[in-house]
Amino acid sequence: MPTVTDILSRKGEIVHSVAPGTSVLDAVHKMNQNHIGALVVMTDNTVVGMFTERDVLKIVGLEKNPKEMKVGDVMSRNVQYCSPQTSLDEAGEMMLQRRIRHLPVCCDQTGRLYGLISIGDINAYNVQSQEQQIQGLSDYIYGRV
Repeated sequence: MPTVTDILSRKGEIVHSVAPGTSVLDAVHKMNQNHIGALVVMTDNTVVGMFTERDVLKIVGLEKNPKEMKVGDVMSRNVQYCSPQTSLDEAGEMMLQRRIRHLPVCCDQTGRLYGLISIGDINAYNVQSQEQQIQGLSDYIYGRV
């Protein structure tokens, strides 16, 4: 059964993060520069929140100045995370149940952040696996094995 490690081995362990005191505007600039939809919010190498596109919408809806608002004021707290050994099915179910699109990958014992996966990463992995399976079956049926 495929695990989160399978995705991280393909995409790498680079995680973009900010501190809670970062202005929303600076966080948005970082997201735009890196073409990403979420930042992990960290203090002293500890995950304390997630800042996503949805949080940006909160600021717009409240008509607040993003230069003055801090990431810590609008970030999602109570972050759901998974371990590298979590199955992709379980990770996808966590995302579905919590209605989230990004899931930090942390070590259960140390809390070390290994990476970040998205629902898009899981979907891409599943599509590629299905394409490989279809090709294998096609090769078998047509005697190309």
